[in-house]
Amino acid sequence: MDFAQQLALVFPVLLFSMVAHEYAHGYAAMRQGDMTAYQLGRLTWNPIRHIDPFMTIILPVMLAFLGGPIFGGAKPVPVNPRNYRQYRRGDIIVSLAGVAVNVLIALACVPLIMGVGLLGQQFPQLLRPLFVLQLMFMQGIVLNLVLAAFNLIPIPPLDGSHVFKYLLPPQWSLQYQRIGAVGFLLLFALLSFGRPLVNAWMSPAFATARLAQQVYIPYLLPNPFDA
Repeated sequence: MDFAQQLALVFPVLLFSMVAHEYAHGYAAMRQGDMTAYQLGRLTWNPIRHIDPFMTIILPVMLAFLGGPIFGGAKPVPVNPRNYRQYRRGDIIVSLAGVAVNVLIALACVPLIMGVGLLGQQFPQLLRPLFVLQLMFMQGIVLNLVLAAFNLIPIPPLDGSHVFKYLLPPQWSLQYQRIGAVGFLLLFALLSFGRPLVNAWMSPAFATARLAQQVYIPYLLPNPFDA
């Protein structure tokens, strides 16, 4: 596939996954007592409300043209931890909610691939659209596992930092949270110069994707676009 075809497959899956991630944060915050996301209209599946012009569009495109490591993000859902019924518990739950949803999406893609494969066997006239749908679900597994692993990196302001800070002594935790001011610069440096470390961190996600592949391989449809 050329770049445009790959983008057409990946973009809808990535957009849905990012929206689900942010929605999960807002919903979890509401369950913990904070109505901020709901009151500001961010507890929605409308992707437009979650798109940040710079982080979602400009930065990834710019990095792609420059040949650098590509990363970006959606507009963070606003939350006010002071409204949580239990501050520490609420902070951890809300922070991990997005990661949990990405893992659930990845797991859900496995039976969806199998179901589409069975459907394609029964209705060969639908082979082309069903084949494309299978490819999108396959992308969904890898993308969501990578999103989950990436967001668990303990660099502020990523979700993993909201858990890691509670493992530190109070004084260290305070200093650690201040790293958030330059967090994205640290992430860029890590992705640019710490590739072996990133690969090691991501290895469980890729191992899980390979395990899922062993489950759905028997249900893959033949490529109807082959000459």
